[in-house]
Amino acid sequence: MRKQNSRSNSRSAPTPREYSDAPAPPIATHTPGQGCLYLIATPIGNLEDISLRAIRLMKEADVIACEDTRETRKLLTRYDIHTRLESYHEHNELTRAPELVIVLEQGAKVALVSDAGTPLVSDPGHRLVALCLRHGIPVVPVPGASALIAALAASGMPTEQFLFAGFLPSRPSERRKSMRSLTAIPSTLVFYEAPHRILEMLEDALSILGNRSCVVAREVTKLHEEFRRGRVAELITSFREAPPRGEITVIFGPADEDSHLPTSGESAGGEVPLGQRVDELMEKEHLDRKAALKLAARERGLSKREAYKQLLIHRDD
Repeated sequence: MRKQNSRSNSRSAPTPREYSDAPAPPIATHTPGQGCLYLIATPIGNLEDISLRAIRLMKEADVIACEDTRETRKLLTRYDIHTRLESYHEHNELTRAPELVIVLEQGAKVALVSDAGTPLVSDPGHRLVALCLRHGIPVVPVPGASALIAALAASGMPTEQFLFAGFLPSRPSERRKSMRSLTAIPSTLVFYEAPHRILEMLEDALSILGNRSCVVAREVTKLHEEFRRGRVAELITSFREAPPRGEITVIFGPADEDSHLPTSGESAGGEVPLGQRVDELMEKEHLDRKAALKLAARERGLSKREAYKQLLIHRDD
């Protein structure tokens, strides 16, 4: 068992100075004996996707700050790493970040890892990094696995320019608002999404971004890794038949001529009947009636119930 740095284990440390929003002082390069925060990327599935440098630094660290000690323990066991673990996640980072800064100021080496992938990319850590920079503590990135980069590289989509938007809001109205703000961006768009929301997310994308080329990467680097490619409408049909599971990255190509969805009229006066619009979507986008009605309702800002009532009224006329 390796020896722990006595300075890093001390809990009788002096109270930290005020953590203000003042500009960060110039940062010196890391020197021996000086505290340092290492941002270490860990495997996103395959435990072999870890660098020799990452293994060495985790062994040399005085403490590893991680989201879930149970998940990180699996990696440490695989590589015979016995460094002390300390939890650092979204629910405790407000208090844990200053505690770690105290330890760092005493000269400790702290490794920050997430459950999988690169820390701070849709994961906690920004507060700790900001505090370290504010207090002159070196922050060193240790690159490695990233679902974002791995999925994008294998997607076949243009990679010269892309926008990573992370997770969209879970509430439908907020998700659509966020998606609308991205419609004018001419680059590839990349998102993370939960499997139970992927269908709704793609349906929103179809009505807001259009029927773009799309890739849904699932379980990247894992045993059941899968890339599904096609137009958004095609993937909606595919996932209705076989809902996906696991970690998901969604990539939309830039808008093109084939991604344009015909609208139902430029004004209220010129709007075609809802039933006709549903039939158009069924034919052109190969959707079933339920999916076409849902999409038509979203185009017009109607709830599903309101759209159904409107459809019944027009049928009775």
